[in-house]
Amino acid sequence: MPIYSYTALKQGKEVVKGEITASNVKDARDVIRKMGLVPTQINEFVDVKAKKSQTIAQLSLKEKIDFISTLQILLTSGIPAVESLMFMEQEAARKKIRETSKILKTQIMAGSTFADTMARYPQVFGYIFIGLVKAGEESGELEKTLDRIKNLLEKQDNTKGKVVSTLMYPAFVIVLACLVTLIMLMFVFPAFKDMFAQQEKALPWITSMMIMAGDYLKTYWYTIPIFIAAIVAFCYTMINWQPARNILDKVVLKIPLFNNLILYSNFSNFLSVMSVSYEAGIPVVDCLHLAVITLTNSVMKNKMSGAIVKVQQGMQVSQALKSTGIVPKMLLFMVATGEQSGRLGDMLDKGVNYLDKILDSIIDTLTKAIEPIMLVVIGSIVLCMALALYLPLFQSYMN
Repeated sequence: MPIYSYTALKQGKEVVKGEITASNVKDARDVIRKMGLVPTQINEFVDVKAKKSQTIAQLSLKEKIDFISTLQILLTSGIPAVESLMFMEQEAARKKIRETSKILKTQIMAGSTFADTMARYPQVFGYIFIGLVKAGEESGELEKTLDRIKNLLEKQDNTKGKVVSTLMYPAFVIVLACLVTLIMLMFVFPAFKDMFAQQEKALPWITSMMIMAGDYLKTYWYTIPIFIAAIVAFCYTMINWQPARNILDKVVLKIPLFNNLILYSNFSNFLSVMSVSYEAGIPVVDCLHLAVITLTNSVMKNKMSGAIVKVQQGMQVSQALKSTGIVPKMLLFMVATGEQSGRLGDMLDKGVNYLDKILDSIIDTLTKAIEPIMLVVIGSIVLCMALALYLPLFQSYMN
């Protein structure tokens, strides 16, 4: 069992220190009280080698939101960080949050600051999260910073949800169309094969192709999952291999409607992080560095990274952003106005609201545009299947 060191009061006056073994902090507190003492501080001894080997499981976006929301509420209520994490370790609904709270609590009790402890796990919390927490801790406004982070994560989750829901419908229709096509080819067309074979005239080319495809798929059905796996592997490689990713990102920015979706969703996250970090008291250059991390399009990231270099060389933020050639003019105007009036934080916040409205409009337009496109795709598939089935029947009727 773990060893705990404690500080307690004896008869309300004398300070007593000692060590006990217990399964957890709660049991340790009960043991100390049974000794007739009032515990004021309980710390767990941590083995340095064991501490270095501690790892935190990757948290999803919703788990991060739950973690930050609960911690922010507890800290705002005046509960110290260690006790807040101790409560979350025991009472949090999600297992990952309980484990994360336990590891953070243990390292803070060993002498680390909250920000330094999080900095050991950049793969879990991310550099934006860590940078904002560090700024909040140094400024003495950790509770406010956590609230800003919570709002930022909720906004990112909301934006992600909108984009996913927009793309979900066409993805579902495409998968359904593929399944119906496979069923038609493998089971319907073979049923008509003997009847078509009795005709004296040659079958239409579209019918012949469908029958041949059906025979192939029925015999070599195992090629279907192989083909799907190959497509998934190819897409995965294209997304993760940087040279291919650069080409893909350039192509996406040239597709109507989708280019605006990519641009404004990226800029929405960019400006949100910049606004939150600026409010937390982080220097402008560091705000830009944190904001660039949110960009998922490599073309945009490279251009905005170049803008940061110009800001470091003394150029105004609005002029540096303008030099990229991809920032919306209204956004440039807001940033320039904020710089000139000394109200950059307010203008960044208004810019976020502006981008959110534009993004909502783009998503609505894209949703409305996808529906007729899907109708055309489904109609074309149905037409091809119908022609393949009925053209031979029409031929025999004409004879």
